[in-house]
Amino acid sequence: MDLLQVKEAQIVNAQGAPVALRGACVGGWMNMENFINGYPGAEHSLRRTFTQILGPEKARFFFDRWLDYFLDEDDIAFMKSLGATVVRLAVNYRHFEDDAQPFEYLEAGFARLDRAIEWCARHGLYAIIDLHAVQGWQNTDWHSDNSSRHSLFWQHPHFQERFIALWQEFARHYKGNAAIAGYNLMNEPVNNAPGGRFSNTYTTDWDSINRIYRRTVEAIRAIDTEHIIFLEGDYFSTRFDGLEAPFAANLVYSSHNYTAAGFGPGPYPGAFGGQQWDRAYQETVLLTRQGTRFAQRYAVPLWVGELGAVYNGPVEEIPDRVHALDDQLEVFNAHQIHWTMWTYKDVGVMGWVTVNPQSAFMQRTAQLLEAKRELGADFWMGWLPSTPVREQVRTLARYVEAVLNDPLIDPQANETYLAQATLSGYVAQLMQPAFAHLFAKMTETQIDNTLSAFALKNCIPHTALVEILRARLGEGSET
Repeated sequence: MDLLQVKEAQIVNAQGAPVALRGACVGGWMNMENFINGYPGAEHSLRRTFTQILGPEKARFFFDRWLDYFLDEDDIAFMKSLGATVVRLAVNYRHFEDDAQPFEYLEAGFARLDRAIEWCARHGLYAIIDLHAVQGWQNTDWHSDNSSRHSLFWQHPHFQERFIALWQEFARHYKGNAAIAGYNLMNEPVNNAPGGRFSNTYTTDWDSINRIYRRTVEAIRAIDTEHIIFLEGDYFSTRFDGLEAPFAANLVYSSHNYTAAGFGPGPYPGAFGGQQWDRAYQETVLLTRQGTRFAQRYAVPLWVGELGAVYNGPVEEIPDRVHALDDQLEVFNAHQIHWTMWTYKDVGVMGWVTVNPQSAFMQRTAQLLEAKRELGADFWMGWLPSTPVREQVRTLARYVEAVLNDPLIDPQANETYLAQATLSGYVAQLMQPAFAHLFAKMTETQIDNTLSAFALKNCIPHTALVEILRARLGEGSET
């Protein structure tokens, strides 16, 4: 494998030939997520709950085996067999650094990531290291392992210094490793100036995001001058209008492009949010996004680090979601845009492969999964039909707005984040002991057998999606 480089607006190999980076994101592995793995709440508090209920050794065994089964060499080989050229590996800083011992690094985390990168090298699949959850939380959502809705990273130099130092450690560890396509500095920053997401006055603090990006790139470049560095836009990788122009060699910019047509409900082609969606409109959306315009303005490569569709809505509409995704990928390929799809494996939401509903894990957790749905405890599931508890939150939101009578409060944001704080925050945390008790009386052998449901050989590929991927992953590719 060659160390990839940026040449003008292309990513190229050692011979100067263009390389198309296309593949999957692996969420739910070294950064677990509730809707992907099937548990309630945030990962760090779930691990603490398991330690309290199962004991430290058994809890450690449980999570180690879960991650062992979630991604192994078979998964890398499977992605490669479909034509993927890259895998985006989402990681949580907690695997590499303990909050109680900052600036000291954990060998076990690097060992696990090393194994995955070795598998990638063996099968000719590039890896992108994606720091998905950073010290102090770069956004307020569950996918940064955040249960508080407080984003502290942008205000506290301590967290910023730890973030930069961890990237220096990654650079020292992986310098010269040709299986790594590059470093994705930070997933989905949300760096808002005063006003915040509860109001209709969201304004990005561009000075701080530009300063931190520049400092981190310079710190990495002092150690590793060769690997590509991927920079995302603000507000979940959608805003680029205040991002400074490329300031170093080997920079690639990343936007995240989820669409209403991929989520539904409703037939595709069809109307979503008052707009008619079809292949032509998919192209219009792509070309007018800030990330696309930024890449065109500065003649740098664009990587859509996340996109995807969901398949746990109305069964009869699954072909529509696949069709919408297919059109989106065809448009990306036509415009030579790199992409990785969210997500590779999960419990039946949007994965390339899903855990078998008849498996011991799914059967054991079925009642709790239904309770999560009924209580709206997964923030990411907003496309599902409303439940009575969500209606009660809506009533509370309208009451709050009526009492406060503040025109700056955005009703949709108020309702959305009130639900997040109460249901996917507080209520989800209440559910964690019940989830842990499902496994408390199991032996390690029984735990191992149950978690083996996440091994690829026991999962079910999404057949229609896999057919689309076989066609789109290799379409027009030079690799």
